[in-house]
Amino acid sequence: MQIDTRTLTVQDYDELVVTMKRAYPQMSESIWSKKSIEKLTRIFPQGQICITVDGKLAAVALSIIVNYNEFGDDHTYVDITGNYTFNTHLSTGDVLYGIEVFVDPEYRELRLGRRLYDARKELCELLNLKSIVLGGRIPNYHKYSHELSARDYIRKVRDKEIYDPVLSFQLSNNFLPIKVLKKYLPEDESSKENAVLLQWNNVYYSKKPNTMQDSIIRLGLVQWQMRHFKDINAFYEQVEFFVNVMGDYKSDFVLFPELFNTPLLAPFNKLSERDSMIELAKLTEQIKAKISELAISYNVNIISGSMPVFENNDLYNVSYLLHRDGRVDEYRKIHITPNERKYYGMKGGSEIKVFDTDCGKIGLVICYDVEFPELPRILADQGMKILFVPYLTDTQNAYIRVRHCAAARAIENECYVAIAGCVGNLPGVNNMDIQFGQAAVFTPSDFPFPSNAIKGEATPNTEMTLIVDVDLNLLKDLHYNGSVQILKDRRNDLYETYLK
Repeated sequence: MQIDTRTLTVQDYDELVVTMKRAYPQMSESIWSKKSIEKLTRIFPQGQICITVDGKLAAVALSIIVNYNEFGDDHTYVDITGNYTFNTHLSTGDVLYGIEVFVDPEYRELRLGRRLYDARKELCELLNLKSIVLGGRIPNYHKYSHELSARDYIRKVRDKEIYDPVLSFQLSNNFLPIKVLKKYLPEDESSKENAVLLQWNNVYYSKKPNTMQDSIIRLGLVQWQMRHFKDINAFYEQVEFFVNVMGDYKSDFVLFPELFNTPLLAPFNKLSERDSMIELAKLTEQIKAKISELAISYNVNIISGSMPVFENNDLYNVSYLLHRDGRVDEYRKIHITPNERKYYGMKGGSEIKVFDTDCGKIGLVICYDVEFPELPRILADQGMKILFVPYLTDTQNAYIRVRHCAAARAIENECYVAIAGCVGNLPGVNNMDIQFGQAAVFTPSDFPFPSNAIKGEATPNTEMTLIVDVDLNLLKDLHYNGSVQILKDRRNDLYETYLK
């Protein structure tokens, strides 16, 4: 499945009509005219946003910019749109006004509405506008209008005593109800012609020209407690719990530990270590597909720790990067530990590359890999800004090797390094009985960063999450203006590291 967010074009009109009719089967007379779409995409192309699923139009959001003082809080849809002429749009205005949102019912489980609203918020910040304002329908109000005023209905929806498919969604996206708008949309019988004036404020707004860029990346690290699961669905529930939490906190990435699915080895404990790992590998494709669905649904990029893959009679330790747009990348652990060879007969991968994401270029290595400085250095030369390291360490001294090497990689490669591992005990599973871990995010060591070069760290050996913001612009400044400039000051006339 491929999810893409882009600007709407006139060429999308025929699909728009089909999608809107499916979204509003009771309001077929209110379908947008092609003339209106042509004008909106001409006067404000950035504000017309759509989402496609496997190339098919699935969701649309339309907006204009207005000088809000000219309208105030008492207005109708006709007022704000200039009687549907959109002559009210003003590129020098101060508020992004939402005039339409709809999602094809076939794709509503993918939370595409949240993506549309996130795109609007990003646009509001990029254009340095004060806020997003809209008149939200309350389509379930007709069920309660005989006993509740519109104001009381809104209060009960806000208090979660009543569910409204539109207003509940708006509130969950941090829009604040300002007032009830009477006769906002006369043709909206379900809402009894009422709407809720809703507002989301841009905390980055400044009267000075906006210089904000998409440089802040939020990392979510899972410190995973090893536990027995009664079946694979129980495992999925635990994975989704963490993804849901990270999604609620607007994380850009979720990092799970190396071999975090090994509690599922328990039914195969009577087999040899290698045979049991081969049995576990049979679940990998299924688990990968499920976590990919979660990445799309919760709009977050997921690094699925690592899982065994059995291919051509060889076992590999593989990590998957499951993008929130549906793409899937993989990395195969290159440096295999002596125990992995001894007990499982694992083989190392052979591909070294960075991955392009919607947050820039990232690197991915697994546990023992980070103890070989050449590998992250090659990734840094390919443009890596964040290195993710899922690990699994049984003892504290094993963990310390991974930790200190990861911290060194952050300094020498002028990048951020995030590590996450398993914790606790897993009796009854061969070679997985004890774990020691502490998730952390390391930074370069210079004035813009924490004095100990640790952006954040979890409590050792406790199941928890670690959520950290990192700023890519600080890396750029470090590269050009740092107290030391490690990557620039290498003596390539004497030595070099290169990829064969």
